[in-house]
Amino acid sequence: MAERLLFPKGFLWGAATASYQIEGAYDENGKGESIWDRFSHTPGKVLNGDTGDVACDHYHRYVEDIELMKKLGLLAYRFSVSWPRVYPLGRGKVNKAGLEFYDRLVDRLMDAEIIPFATLYHWDLPQALQDVGGWANRDVAYYFRDYATTVGEALGDRVHYWITHNEPWVTAVLGYQIGNHAPGIRDQATSVRAAHHLLLSHGEAVHALRQVGGKEARVGITLNLTSAYPATESQEDAAAAKRADTFSNRWFLDPVFKGQYPQDWLGMIGELASNLEMGDLPVIASPIDFLGVNYYSRQVVRADPTTPRGFSGVLVRDAEYTDMNWEIYPRGLYDLLTRLHRDYGGPEMHITENGAAFEDSIGPDGKVRDAQRIAYLRAHFIQAHQAIQDGVKLRGYFVWSLMDNFEWAYGYSKRFGMVYVDYETLKRIPKESARWYHEVIKENGPEP
Repeated sequence: MAERLLFPKGFLWGAATASYQIEGAYDENGKGESIWDRFSHTPGKVLNGDTGDVACDHYHRYVEDIELMKKLGLLAYRFSVSWPRVYPLGRGKVNKAGLEFYDRLVDRLMDAEIIPFATLYHWDLPQALQDVGGWANRDVAYYFRDYATTVGEALGDRVHYWITHNEPWVTAVLGYQIGNHAPGIRDQATSVRAAHHLLLSHGEAVHALRQVGGKEARVGITLNLTSAYPATESQEDAAAAKRADTFSNRWFLDPVFKGQYPQDWLGMIGELASNLEMGDLPVIASPIDFLGVNYYSRQVVRADPTTPRGFSGVLVRDAEYTDMNWEIYPRGLYDLLTRLHRDYGGPEMHITENGAAFEDSIGPDGKVRDAQRIAYLRAHFIQAHQAIQDGVKLRGYFVWSLMDNFEWAYGYSKRFGMVYVDYETLKRIPKESARWYHEVIKENGPEP
């Protein structure tokens, strides 16, 4: 047997999910409509007309799902709270039944000795707030602060790890600029305003959670980050890679860690920069306890003056790809983690999502063999281990995802889970990767 790559003592091995992707019960017990309820019910927005109405029915099956987590040996579980389940209209009167669901969930996690990591926003904005402008409306940042306070007061005696936002870049760009995510808006000016208010709401929530959670509250934000590489050694492509990094990474990293927007990003948006309230930056840069890193693949780009930002992506020939058509490039995780450590003051970090979608199926013997996923995870764990050896303060690793689920605009066509979900019966079937991950956790590291 090969010698295992051991991670530091106390390293948190976990898995991640999101409320809209797994909960279902979209209109039960007082829950309000979310933008994803509205978006998925709009014909043509989601593949095959799929919705999250039932999803994995986690709302009713959370006890069974936590038993699965316990059998996997998870040390931590990252979940998200559905804002419209707590505040049906986004503000005003609290839905007691919605808050009690998360209370029961957290209690059950504590009984299973699984550390809860709560994400306050994973894209399911109350539709009532979208009706008044959504994230483009500055007031929504303060409604989010109030929501953070309510959830913090209810759960903060047991939940000590908080993530304000999941991937605000995706909300701003896919939701408000490209429009293939809810709420489906296609306007750059609206996207830029939304991004700024998402960041402002993050800073406000950091203060709110510290106020109600005291010294035990550890607060962070999760950003979708990537490593950008030039397609060739030309100066033009090198400059394109730098612009890609600014757009994909520094747009959100710099305000959070440095209290400023990158000058080259301000150049990209031109006159739209005049609409940003720069006086918000000290709030946006409120000190955080950790950075959540979501990494799936790298970017390879070339100079392209025909595009608004001056670069376009390049598909790498002879590379391996996942079912999402994302290149498998584990080295990019090492490059990203070490760069974050170097450029942003050595923050504590958790990999809050990493995983891969493949075309999984149940074999004749009832098993789901997903060797590709095991290979993907092993290769990324090795790179994470090397980053730790080189000084990176990586404290935990959350595999995306615990189970197959609703993959946004792709509906149920993509399977990321370590647990297979039969969407007809909702039966859960642990895949080979779940058994492999159990061994990794038990031994605190993979075989290389």
